[in-house]
Amino acid sequence: MKQILWTVVGFFLLCVTACSSKGASQSAGAGADSTAPLPTGVAACVRCMVITDQAAPAIDIVDVGRGGKVVWSWTAAESNITPADVKWFTNPDDAKPVYDNRYLLVNASGGGVALVRIRDKKAVFYAHVGVNPHSSELLPDGNIVTASSTDNRLVIFHVDTLLAPNSGYRKVIPMPFAHNVVWDRSRQVLWSAGKGMLYKLRYNGDCARPDLRFLDSVALPGSDAHDLFPVYGRDSMFLTNPSSAYYLDMKTLTLSPIASYDPKNIKSLSAGPSGWPVLVMTPRVSWWSDEVRDLKGDVVYVKEGLKIYKARWLLENLFSYRPAAAFSICTP
Repeated sequence: MKQILWTVVGFFLLCVTACSSKGASQSAGAGADSTAPLPTGVAACVRCMVITDQAAPAIDIVDVGRGGKVVWSWTAAESNITPADVKWFTNPDDAKPVYDNRYLLVNASGGGVALVRIRDKKAVFYAHVGVNPHSSELLPDGNIVTASSTDNRLVIFHVDTLLAPNSGYRKVIPMPFAHNVVWDRSRQVLWSAGKGMLYKLRYNGDCARPDLRFLDSVALPGSDAHDLFPVYGRDSMFLTNPSSAYYLDMKTLTLSPIASYDPKNIKSLSAGPSGWPVLVMTPRVSWWSDEVRDLKGDVVYVKEGLKIYKARWLLENLFSYRPAAAFSICTP
């Protein structure tokens, strides 16, 4: 009887924190999570970056300010991902710090996307996206949109942490050669570069049935746009394609070339505060490398045996997310 009573009370408390009127966005245990301690190594980061290692496969947080020490690592096989779904997370190809650097938004070429809590390595939400997802993005209400290249589409998900994995609402939006998605907080739009075009999309803000509408497009140089990611502290983004790398000024939507030791086939770029190098991920073998360099070509991090695809600084992204954003989900 006592066990039944505690179950009912627990469910009631969960609904208090996770249930709201239709279309609303609110915190799901945000107070507790925002004050809970991070793992010691992550909390003590001097200059940490997040790498996607396709050899393990794993997502690692590496402190290059402390000799390249791996201070945290996540694998689907050692998490709460069910054994049948672990294959979705082979060849991880992006991991974005979100929610005040307390979560990572992970996607992998195996077809999976997951919102992973750094504190306990739990995937609080995960789903199968499609074929070869390359990027994911967090929307203001906690819903998620992904970009997958092989099946040429964006997929937008209603994020419900109480549902069984891969069972919630989703909507497919066709997008040629979809490799990237970035939320622009100041303009309240989503950007995605596909093939030789940059697309601007409007989010409908519908918690239960999220959707995107194309607003405009701008022609880009070259073809097969790859990485699109905010430049730290600036109203601009990095843009790469197989032959070049650019700064994209968001006020004018004009491009200026980036002076890099090798601008070809860059998989990711990531900047930090003054004095931090720009991380450049350029393949050394096939599509991966065992090292991360800077724009001058100097090695920032190297470890034999790794197959790194992308590297991002573990820094708050104010271009896309409000400062110190708590973990919030929208519920119908």
